[in-house]
Amino acid sequence: MIAARTFALVLLAATAPAALVAQSAPQGAAEPWRNQKLAPEARAEALVRAMTHAEKLQLIHGLFPPRATPAPVDMIPSAGYVPGIPRLGIPTLRESDASLGVANQVEQRKGDVATALPSGLATAATFDSDLARAGGAMIGAEARAKTFNVLLAGGVNLTRDAWNGRNFEYLGEDPLLAGTLAGAAIDGVQSNHIVSTIKHFILNAQETGRAVLNARIDETALRESDLLAFEIAIRAGKPASVMCAYNRIEGDYACESHRMLTGVLRGDWRYTGWVMSDWGAVHSTVKAAAAGLDQESGQELDREIYFAPERIDAAIRAGQVTEARLDEMVHRILTGVISSGLYDHPTPMTAQPIDYAAHAQVAQRVAEAGMVLLRNQGDVLPLASTARKIVLIGGHADVGVLSGGGSSQVRSVGGAPVEIPLTTGAAASFARVTWHASSPLQAIRARAPQAQVSYVDGRDPAAAAAAAKGADIVVVFATQWTTEAQDVDSLSLPDHQDALIAAVAKANAKTVVVLETGGPVLMPWLDQVPAVLEAWYPGQRGGEAIAAILFGDVNPSGRLPISFPKSADQLPRPKPVVPEGLNVNAASDAGAGDGSTLPSWDVTYSEGANVGYRWYAAKGLQPLFPFGYGLSYTRFAFTNTRFSGGATPSVTFTVRNQGARAGAVVPQLYVIDPQGGAPRLAGWKRQWLKPGEAAQLTLRAAPHALARWTNGRWSIAPGRYRLALGQNSIATAFQQAVDVPAGDISN
Repeated sequence: MIAARTFALVLLAATAPAALVAQSAPQGAAEPWRNQKLAPEARAEALVRAMTHAEKLQLIHGLFPPRATPAPVDMIPSAGYVPGIPRLGIPTLRESDASLGVANQVEQRKGDVATALPSGLATAATFDSDLARAGGAMIGAEARAKTFNVLLAGGVNLTRDAWNGRNFEYLGEDPLLAGTLAGAAIDGVQSNHIVSTIKHFILNAQETGRAVLNARIDETALRESDLLAFEIAIRAGKPASVMCAYNRIEGDYACESHRMLTGVLRGDWRYTGWVMSDWGAVHSTVKAAAAGLDQESGQELDREIYFAPERIDAAIRAGQVTEARLDEMVHRILTGVISSGLYDHPTPMTAQPIDYAAHAQVAQRVAEAGMVLLRNQGDVLPLASTARKIVLIGGHADVGVLSGGGSSQVRSVGGAPVEIPLTTGAAASFARVTWHASSPLQAIRARAPQAQVSYVDGRDPAAAAAAAKGADIVVVFATQWTTEAQDVDSLSLPDHQDALIAAVAKANAKTVVVLETGGPVLMPWLDQVPAVLEAWYPGQRGGEAIAAILFGDVNPSGRLPISFPKSADQLPRPKPVVPEGLNVNAASDAGAGDGSTLPSWDVTYSEGANVGYRWYAAKGLQPLFPFGYGLSYTRFAFTNTRFSGGATPSVTFTVRNQGARAGAVVPQLYVIDPQGGAPRLAGWKRQWLKPGEAAQLTLRAAPHALARWTNGRWSIAPGRYRLALGQNSIATAFQQAVDVPAGDISN
């Protein structure tokens, strides 16, 4: 178990991993698997030949430490454990949840803390691959220091429904943006010579009823949306493992889908790593093995241990699973372990020091770059340094910032000033409503020492309104908690916060709303407040990041990776899809049953590839705030725009900062087919400019934004494509049709 202690200066996210690990194993002809000059696949093949049958069976199923009995002496309380094979140098796999940091949800490891990144949507809102990679490198470094070597990271499920409880972990609604940033984050994690997964494969688009949902979608639409995000991320990040999802896909469980695991992943994408199950997502032995599942994870959460040695042996004796298939499963696991660098650079046996202060700076940079200024009428923001009375209201802003719940929950440095256990619901066993100890109140007081800065909890709207009267500025912190395993039932702010905001805004015209939410929320009070800042779940240094934005120390530059609807009626499904008579909370739990006992209910994704902003465009709808939208404290102008066609269509232009503050602009390129239809994001660039500074930029259309899935391959049809340049999916003032020749994208 990791010791409960404060770690000192040693690890930096940018530190070379080789400095943190043992020297590489010696090479020798007698042990070809140690020869680093050979390809990972060849080394894995040599290892498989050297293994006994029992050793092979050992690698294809893993323990769930909270329920594992008897517990191995070297097992860390965490998500998973697969014992290694020391005689062959095969490391024990110690797995941790890690979407937003090294998780310790309900403090299984007493006193162990980690750096908490902002939510995935905040990272997506940066539109910055370098920041995504830095965040991944940071959590990977901490994982290695804590002796973990498999991170259950790389969430890239697209946002199809705004109330999905897990949207905050993911990277928004566009496959090109989500796939690109996920690939960068995975690459960052694995730069530490440890394994990152990519998850949840495929179409785990809602949490309520996730274990019984049967996703139905047109093949072409799936290829051009959710599968495309995975394809891009896998090619860019090269994750050592893919995690299959809980739900069914066209009738088959995702972990039993031969079409997805073997046809797409292995056949079309030539993926060489291993497929692990989600925890409690296995329902069979023979069908899952034949489909392409290589490892049963968290076996105690399944109804039975389907990949237990005796079960696999029985299937082999019966001719239902071949010895060659067992070898293939082990070969894929070892290929991932070797390709990630873990085999040659094993993690330390004991916990190492961590520079938490340096890592906190990574988290704060992501938070600052990902916050989105949605409204700023009359330039209320940034807050004037001359303000003498500032009132903060609600959201526990006196002590911290909200975080999302579930397996991604990080017990951050500084602890949890507010932690509310759940008494009901599918998430009750592993989630708590938790705040990080980063107080906006303290951060604002530090930036405005001359002002009287007070806090009101906001439980009584009338009392809050009374406190707001006479203040130079009022900041209302509005929160919406979301979690894995269950979806929210409404996009309205909970706990009567809409009424609170309306009452405060009526009492004081200079009311700023800071949103700490897991995704889009409705804003019936929008016209009553001059300024709104979407802070998402801003992570361990969220309070400091919010204060930096509010006071203008940092110029907001985040752009929405997800559309905000005016009303739920604008969405493809105007309300959460819940089957009548089904206990969806029970059915959402991991380990809810096997294929013979669980019910199934269909959710048809009729919007197809038109996810998010594409849906609005296809239906002629105007969202409250469009994809790609975000304001700044300065102004940017585009001039000298020149569009080019050909095999790589592009736009070249000059962008100038016309304001008095330095800031980042995020020009975006969209493409529309010759046949018309919804626009697709084709490229973007985050560019920092000083006041008065100009830069000439060129955005080239990504091939997958031009191509369509036709006859089993990606093809670009010849014709006149319309290119559009702007600062969000709607504000595309510069457009031109260009000729593009026919082309193919290699699978």
